[in-house]
Amino acid sequence: MRKYRPLPVVLLAALALTACQNGTGTKDEGAAHPEPASATVTATQPPRSDSNGQDEHGTAGGSGARGTQARGAQAAQAGRKSAKDATAARVLCNGSNTTVTAQPVRRPVNHMLLTVKNTGSKTCDLTYYPMLRFDEMQWAPQPIEDSQPQAVTTLAPGESGYAGVSLSAADGSGEWGTTGHELTVGFQGYTPDSDGGPSAVPALPAKGVYYDSTLKVTYWLRDMDDALSY
Repeated sequence: MRKYRPLPVVLLAALALTACQNGTGTKDEGAAHPEPASATVTATQPPRSDSNGQDEHGTAGGSGARGTQARGAQAAQAGRKSAKDATAARVLCNGSNTTVTAQPVRRPVNHMLLTVKNTGSKTCDLTYYPMLRFDEMQWAPQPIEDSQPQAVTTLAPGESGYAGVSLSAADGSGEWGTTGHELTVGFQGYTPDSDGGPSAVPALPAKGVYYDSTLKVTYWLRDMDDALSY
């Protein structure tokens, strides 16, 4: 009968290691196993923006230079749209939406004042200068260029604009002097000498108005005193 000899400790350890590597080892049910680490995302943390106005995901509109430029472009676009809408709401001033009066004045001498009042419901533009024609006059009076305003004279409903008319030379140097009994005031469009709509025929004094070859007119102006200063 063979005697049983216990295996050496080293050999037992080697066999146990081999069993674990082959999946045949014994599982320790009572051993504690550490939980695997998991990534934590803070939902309340906003994306960071770099100096180019982009966030950490490459999205534009951050607080940097590009973000500022984008907001500036949007504001400029909105401003242009607002200005365009305001312009579209305006119309030309003419004989259909205004009342026009022509009144000779004592000072300066040989002058007449034209007054145009907006009687319509929309803001209107008085462009350039009035086109004047006395009776059957065959020539057009020239404008006084020094009177040209920096911007178009615009009238809200109920407001008035003015033009001064220098009828004749104070020293009598003018030619072809005559008396006019009927005056037609023409309106220009948004380009020089273009048709601005219906004309007006303001009443003149019963005795008429004397004028000569020096007849000139100012541009349409907002202020009455300015209109009579030329």
